[in-house]
Amino acid sequence: MSVPIRRRQLAAIALASAMVLATATACGSDDDSSGSGDSSGPVTLVVDVFGDQGFGYEELYKQYEADHPNVKIQERGKGLGLGDYNTRLTQQITAGSGAGDVVALEEGTIVQFYAQADKFVNLADHGANDLKGNFLPWKWEQGTTPDGKVLGLGTDVGSMALCYRSDLFKAAGLPTDREQVGALWPTWDQFIATGQKFAAADKKHKFVDSATNFYNVVLMQIAGQGTGYTYYDKSNKMVIDQNPDVQAAYQLTTKMIAAGLSNNLQSFSNEWNAGFKNGTFATIACPAWMTGVIKGQAGDAAAGKWDVAKAPGNGGNWGGSFLGVPKSSKHQKEAAELAKFLTSAQGQIGAFKAVGNLPSNPQALTDPAVADSTNDYFSKAPVGKIFAAGATDLKPVYLGPKNNAVRTAVENTLRAVEQGKSADEQWQAALKNGAAAGK
Repeated sequence: MSVPIRRRQLAAIALASAMVLATATACGSDDDSSGSGDSSGPVTLVVDVFGDQGFGYEELYKQYEADHPNVKIQERGKGLGLGDYNTRLTQQITAGSGAGDVVALEEGTIVQFYAQADKFVNLADHGANDLKGNFLPWKWEQGTTPDGKVLGLGTDVGSMALCYRSDLFKAAGLPTDREQVGALWPTWDQFIATGQKFAAADKKHKFVDSATNFYNVVLMQIAGQGTGYTYYDKSNKMVIDQNPDVQAAYQLTTKMIAAGLSNNLQSFSNEWNAGFKNGTFATIACPAWMTGVIKGQAGDAAAGKWDVAKAPGNGGNWGGSFLGVPKSSKHQKEAAELAKFLTSAQGQIGAFKAVGNLPSNPQALTDPAVADSTNDYFSKAPVGKIFAAGATDLKPVYLGPKNNAVRTAVENTLRAVEQGKSADEQWQAALKNGAAAGK
């Protein structure tokens, strides 16, 4: 799964940090490059993940342990935001100790680890190249370094949609049928126009949760159809001030803010979480993994109030992760086998059922368990059809080595616009601060 940078409660961060200290010695994370392990004796494998709902592997762990009696699995990081997770992982990989046996690598951060590929197991040495056809071609390419080392095996992709509160749409006099709703906004400009109609009828709720979620979806879609990259070109040159796709997404976002449509919430903050629970906004940009976030935050009281419609524009991808094995693992062989299982068609289908993470495995995407699935929480929306139908046609967007740092700098300027600062001045700040963050 993936996400924008996820800022979780301090308590969750403290807990996760404590888990690191408590398990770093016992979990086979000390520096042993042999990776031989003792396959005949008990082996404990630690899996590091991030995000509110984690990766949906709980039932898969149980199955794997049942099929491999000598293996026990511990998971760390559930509830930890991506930013804090990635900072911790970067420190652990650099130090050569402390990381789990299997670690999640998000699409916006995996490129930064290309330069440290020597600190990861080349999964090709454990038969990964035989699995190449089990991943969408561009997903396989993202997990492979320029010199051909398999750094990570793909988990999910973030195929786009728009999630909306049908009860709020009805009260505002807008259509509620998902096909009719999708027809309201063939383009993002028409999405904003629809929002203005909503705002004229509903003075209590906002149309969009936050500027940053809106911006990230629009940017990834426009870049996917345009240059194929965002802040860095494919040679890792900083081009934030040269890429027209970045400016187009920024301008659309400030237009949305100027229309008074944003709830001005910082994504993954306590206030944003409360916005779901209290129903303070009507729509949210919705890659597949976001459905699990919405359900987790809005809770049972909102079941049947949310629905899923086609996103404006033409598809796009935002999010998705990989599983890699650090060389610091004492059980590299066993860890590689677990990573292969979790990213298999069976594993990806299991994660989709658990938290809605859309598979990057073509066989899983066409499996009836995914393609024909509906989501009761989202008004029985045919999420398999909506998310999976265009997944094989997704166009990847290249994200450079410090993508998340640059994105954070840009997002901060958008939040300033939400607070009333000049959009033109903040665009200049985005260029300056983004370039500085990417050095």
